[in-house]
Amino acid sequence: SHLLFPGCELTASTKSYTFQVDKEDDSDHILALSVVCLRDGAKDECNVVEIVGRNHKNQEITVPVANLKLSCQPLLNLDNFKLQPPVTFRLAAGSGPVHLAGWHQIVHRDDASFEEDDDLSEEEEEELPPIMPAKK
Repeated sequence: SHLLFPGCELTASTKSYTFQVDKEDDSDHILALSVVCLRDGAKDECNVVEIVGRNHKNQEITVPVANLKLSCQPLLNLDNFKLQPPVTFRLAAGSGPVHLAGWHQIVHRDDASFEEDDDLSEEEEEELPPIMPAKK
């Protein structure tokens, strides 16, 4: 099921927000970030938003995802950038306010449709032509 992520707002006084799920929940969760934008009252300064999460080796990583400035880029569409909770959004530079919005998907592990979506039948697979070497 898809749930609207009501979002969060990062400001000079609230520089971070952590999205997490109950550790007892055995469902798979995906948080998709759709848009990052400056709100009313933002100054014409660089506002850098970072995401702090974990990589496939469970090591903490920090990735900058947006650098917004009122006069040149007040909004950034992240095209449903998918993250696995827990994840922290942090205002690394600037004073905001910066608003983040997206959606939250919950996939129950006993949901058979989850497995069907990942497997392509032989009929759906396309034959790709062989890769030819470049001509000199």
